[in-house]
Amino acid sequence: MFLAITIDLEPNIARLGPFLITWHGVFAVLGILGAARLGLWLGEKDGIDPRRASDGVVWMVVVGLIGARLLYVWENWQLFSSNPLRMFALTEGGISQWGGLFGAMVGAYIWAYRSKTSLRKLFDGGGPAAMIGLAIGRIGDVINGEHHGTPTTAPWGVQYVNPDTLGEPGKVVHPEVAYEMLLTLGLLALLLPFHQRLKGKLPDGVLGLLYFGLYALGRFFLSFYRTDPSVFLGMRQAQIASLLMVAAAVILIPLLLYRARRASEARDEEPAGRA
Repeated sequence: MFLAITIDLEPNIARLGPFLITWHGVFAVLGILGAARLGLWLGEKDGIDPRRASDGVVWMVVVGLIGARLLYVWENWQLFSSNPLRMFALTEGGISQWGGLFGAMVGAYIWAYRSKTSLRKLFDGGGPAAMIGLAIGRIGDVINGEHHGTPTTAPWGVQYVNPDTLGEPGKVVHPEVAYEMLLTLGLLALLLPFHQRLKGKLPDGVLGLLYFGLYALGRFFLSFYRTDPSVFLGMRQAQIASLLMVAAAVILIPLLLYRARRASEARDEEPAGRA
């Protein structure tokens, strides 16, 4: 194997009293900040006041973190059953990416309802924002090795050797979280340069669903390179969540396009009807 990368990075930065500061936590926070910045910028272009939308970001972050932690705890209950209070030790890592995304969507819905803001416009800005947030956050995952990849027979792989690593020392595995990072960056490179042009041609909500649907499709297949336990029909939790997101996109995108076409036809027929 001529592209085996050895990672000997200390995953922990410092301990401040009871709090453990890790690279995972640092990049998770940076990912949230990056997502918020891009989302607010795109939302402003779509007519959403960034000062008001900052309140929505708080809802999405808080509910997203709750969802991310709850789904991780549910999936890994054996790690918390002897000491349930460990579920509050967020700085030690351990969050579910899909739990965070679905939680953020719930937070967006709550804020959109309270503020009478278009949820579909929030999705359009939230799609690319989520991609940049995930890309940044995955840097921390690459460092700490928390998400175990399957053994690789490809010409490339990654090996964790640090004594404090959360990876599996001695094994050369697929860098699956790095694959996910490339997936999110690839989607941004493909769609973000044309964001405003696509917004002008597509109904509100479609562009955001495209981001989430394409990411979910890629994530479903990439999850085969993870050693996560199967939870239903041989599928991992992330794969089930990915299929739910793909199904939502496949159903909602044609529906939104159909409704937009019908509304356009109705507007075109209106003058003739009045005459």
